[in-house]
Amino acid sequence: MQFLSVSGNQIVDANGDKVRLRGTCPGGWMNMEDFINGYPGAEHTLRAEMKSVLGAARAEFFFDRLLDHFFNESDVIYLKRMGATVVRLPLNFRHFEDERAPFQYNEKGFARLNQVLKWCERHGLYVILDLHAVAGWQNVHWHSDNASRINLFWESAHYQDRFVALWQEFARRYRDEAVVAGYNLMNEPCVNNYRGDVPWNIYRNYQPDWPRFNALYRRAVTAVREIDPKHIIFLEGDCYSLLFAGMDAPFADNLVYSSHNYTSCGFGPGSYPGVIRSQSAKTEESEEYWDLARQEKAFLDHEGTVFTQRHNVPLWVGEFGSAYNGATQEIPDRLRAMDDQIAILERHGAHWTTWNYKDVGVMGMLTLDEASPYMQLVGDLIRKKEMLGTDDWMHWLPMTPVKDAAVQLADQIRAVIGDEEQSQAYTRRCLSQNLMCFFVGSLMQPAYAKLFKGLSESQIDHILASFSREQCTPNQALTDILQKYMAYPA
Repeated sequence: MQFLSVSGNQIVDANGDKVRLRGTCPGGWMNMEDFINGYPGAEHTLRAEMKSVLGAARAEFFFDRLLDHFFNESDVIYLKRMGATVVRLPLNFRHFEDERAPFQYNEKGFARLNQVLKWCERHGLYVILDLHAVAGWQNVHWHSDNASRINLFWESAHYQDRFVALWQEFARRYRDEAVVAGYNLMNEPCVNNYRGDVPWNIYRNYQPDWPRFNALYRRAVTAVREIDPKHIIFLEGDCYSLLFAGMDAPFADNLVYSSHNYTSCGFGPGSYPGVIRSQSAKTEESEEYWDLARQEKAFLDHEGTVFTQRHNVPLWVGEFGSAYNGATQEIPDRLRAMDDQIAILERHGAHWTTWNYKDVGVMGMLTLDEASPYMQLVGDLIRKKEMLGTDDWMHWLPMTPVKDAAVQLADQIRAVIGDEEQSQAYTRRCLSQNLMCFFVGSLMQPAYAKLFKGLSESQIDHILASFSREQCTPNQALTDILQKYMAYPA
């Protein structure tokens, strides 16, 4: 494979030929997420609970086999046959560094990553290394393996030092590996809500701290470049890869900028084209007509698009997708929206990776079979999670009595406080996140762990094999759409 680099607003190979990065992200692999893997709460607290219930050796076996089945050479071959040119690997720092031994690196985590890189090189699939969860948490949400609703990273020199040092370790190990397309330094940073999501400091009222944000990026890029001058470095915008207006202009060679472009029409409810009732975390609840033209406007207005066009550098849409869980009758609408969105990305020359590759039936290219041993064992708990609203990402699901009660509680709290400037929608959303996703999710973790108590290693392995590509079911309509665009020339 050839090293990739940046030339103007293009990514090119060693011959100067244009390369288009089109692929997906196996979230739920080396960074687990509740809605992807089917468990409640945060990954690191789940690992502790599994250790407590199953014992250290059996818990380690559980997670090792889950990762073995979730993404392996069979998945690499499948994606390559689909036409993908790249896979973005979301990584949790905990696989490479222990909180009890900072700046010391775990060979077990690197060995697993090395094996996947070898498979990808064997089959000609580029890899982007994505540090999805950093020590100290770069944001306050579940996908950074955060169980506290605060982030320490942006306030702590210690965590920033560890972040830079870990990237230097990646650079030392992979500077000569052409299969690595580049380094995605940090997934969805959010520099200025270290106190957690509350109605008055996030979403519409969010105020970036651009000096702090830019200084960290400059420091990290410089540190990586001291060791590895060749690989592309991918930089995401602030506030979950939405904001770019205050970012420094490109300050080094081989920089690509990455936005995340989730849209209301990808999740609903509502027909597409048609009126979508938005339940987005980033906007007040509203209704708006969405079609191809409205999607194109959303793309062109995105600060990531504006930034990259202004500076004539490549744009990579690192995450976007559509959901079909909980809205079975609307699957064709969600897929039509996805089809139009990728067509727009292609029209404007954006590189892209979808979220997500594989999950328990939410938005993945592949989904676990409902009749599989894992879904038979965990299915009832997943239904309880949906009733309680513990998976914050799945905010589009229908209301339930428990969710209604949480809304009423939020309204009562807001009424007692008496501050009318605090958004009703944001108060509801923030309380639900704190109460359901974090507190109730944690309460449910013992129930998940007990499902595997008393099982032999052979039985656990049989259940976790449900995550293997061979036992998963493709979302055929979605994969047909992706194959269509992956077949486009560079």
